[in-house]
Amino acid sequence: MQQRFETGGPGRIEGILHRPEEPGGDAFALTHGAGANLYAPLLRHLARALAEAGYLALCYNLPFRLERPTGPPFPAQAARDREGVAGAVEALRGLIPRGGRVFAGGHSYGGRQSAMVAAERAGLADGLLLLSYPLHPPGKPEQKRTGFFSELRTPALFVHGAADPFGSIADLNEAIQLIPARTDLVIVEGAGHALERAAAMCAEILARFQALTR
Repeated sequence: MQQRFETGGPGRIEGILHRPEEPGGDAFALTHGAGANLYAPLLRHLARALAEAGYLALCYNLPFRLERPTGPPFPAQAARDREGVAGAVEALRGLIPRGGRVFAGGHSYGGRQSAMVAAERAGLADGLLLLSYPLHPPGKPEQKRTGFFSELRTPALFVHGAADPFGSIADLNEAIQLIPARTDLVIVEGAGHALERAAAMCAEILARFQALTR
């Protein structure tokens, strides 16, 4: 079952909640990339698959998208987007049984902000699902976005296209070694940054995530 989800106040969360018919007690907070919103097809495919597997799944908008329906985020306001990630995770904790786990993640920019706030706040999320992590800007491999990796102690599954211009598989494998937590990598052959073929791999992605966070 899908329903609108919204919280009030300055830290407003807006999204679509996918409720499982047979809840397992855990939840996922999934958010979008710099050019998308909560209706991104990959997020919705994953949320439906997660709900079918018993997870409560929330697809939600980051604060920059609540402010502007189109356009990229402003780097100077990234901290506010991380607050949005934290708010979504905390909101989900209030909807699941005591002892249930909340996992966070998203596509590209959304996944990066989710990972960064998890590094800043140990224990915020119980695991991370990072879709097309933007390792560096296209054509600028020297500008690595891995400065916080050594502080990340949350298990993380990376799902990455073999043709992603934001980071090669070799470079991502090398970068992942900086993370002291458990990690895994699902490679989507023939896919670019949009992960066009990942929607057909939801079952494999979920199985690998469950093995990582078991």
